[in-house]
Amino acid sequence: MTDDDLTAVRVDQFLAHPPVKVWRALTEPELIAQWLMPGDFRLEVGHRYTMQAKAMPGTGFSGAIQAEVLAFECERMLRIGWRDADPDNPNGADWTITWTLKSEGRGTRLFLAHEGFDPDNPLQQRARTLMGGGWRSIVMHRLDEVLRDLEPR
Repeated sequence: MTDDDLTAVRVDQFLAHPPVKVWRALTEPELIAQWLMPGDFRLEVGHRYTMQAKAMPGTGFSGAIQAEVLAFECERMLRIGWRDADPDNPNGADWTITWTLKSEGRGTRLFLAHEGFDPDNPLQQRARTLMGGGWRSIVMHRLDEVLRDLEPR
């Protein structure tokens, strides 16, 4: 993993769970709330919802995210648009989060692409650094915990 692309965070994570189980964790609101943030997610292109996270003043992030489901392919890909809910925010966050699932043995290779960081905006570059670390460590760990506790259907 290199950080050469100043416009994106990319994560490649193997999860010892089948794609159908990982897909559930990515698309069921009560599960999303356990590993990411609570929100009124619905798997429907064009659906808009709000998620509340911790504000990060050093990055200009207000903590409120306006999200929109942009595209999906069941058990393969989910693309979400993220914007800071504060229209006056100097961060100007307008990001795309894409989850791609690939079956690998008895598990799933999960790829995350968090794209749209402005390479010329110091606040966005600070956010990219912090969020990159968070995606790789905290979020992936919490996702794996949810998957371990999730009963198969």
